[in-house]
Amino acid sequence: MTTPSWTERLFGGFRKTSERLSGNLTGVIGTAKLDNATLDDVEDALILSDQGPAAAKRIRDRLADKRFGLDISERELREAVAEEIAEILRPVAKPLEITAFPRPQVILVIGVNGSGKTTTIAKLAHWLKEDDYGVMLAAGDTFRAAAIGQLATWAERIGVPIIRGPEGGDPASIVFDAVKSATDTGIDALVVDTAGRLQNKRELMDELAKIRRVLGRLNPEAPHDVILVLDATNGQNALAQIETFREVAGVTGLVMTKLDGTARGGVLVAAAEQYGLPIHAIGVGEKIDDLRPFDPDLVARVIAGIA
Repeated sequence: MTTPSWTERLFGGFRKTSERLSGNLTGVIGTAKLDNATLDDVEDALILSDQGPAAAKRIRDRLADKRFGLDISERELREAVAEEIAEILRPVAKPLEITAFPRPQVILVIGVNGSGKTTTIAKLAHWLKEDDYGVMLAAGDTFRAAAIGQLATWAERIGVPIIRGPEGGDPASIVFDAVKSATDTGIDALVVDTAGRLQNKRELMDELAKIRRVLGRLNPEAPHDVILVLDATNGQNALAQIETFREVAGVTGLVMTKLDGTARGGVLVAAAEQYGLPIHAIGVGEKIDDLRPFDPDLVARVIAGIA
């Protein structure tokens, strides 16, 4: 059995989004010209595929500027839509780069419980290690014993060191120990798991603020990255998470996970249009190599249903 290519896996991951968009675009071209009625249908199709009203209006307006009144086939319409989606996505497609000096580069990873945060940390650590960076993990989500244990299991599997403490321990002190250890041993990237509970926003805010203060004493530049992990199955709810975590934690970049065929991946376009935050990577499965850099042109074509 041959392993599916990354493009094939993306098509699988964005299947729901692509089918929604394609289903609504099919038959849109009735007059063979791009008129107002057709543009309205395109805008509706984009909204129904979770790309958000702002991105949908932008794409509609751009199509109108370039093609209004011109003959257009369904294939040409898909190509045009893909190009406009890519125009929205290209500015935010930014790989995570390890550039901090002095080392380590401290990467805080945040996200609600169940978003795939811990698994994403493991995939990110594996990815960085494959690129010959020295990586260390810090189990800063002390609220859940399961999170500590899961991260420790991943660390052993990947072959990277981990700094951990007891359940209910002080996350800031674990981060302090991790930064000292990473500095002393010449680690390039320290990836820190953090609490994911939003039920008590003030408590989470205080915890993250304390971690930031501790980091600041050790390295004024840290944290260098604050990455929010989003579950693609949440659709528009992911936008609310960006809003909240941006306020609470100062998010600097996004990773989208769980693009598994049931996902509403069009929200990536909505997030890019609304927030403009860097999208570092996307994940399409549970395997350790299922996280890849975000390719805006490929994703745009997959969403529009064209290879």
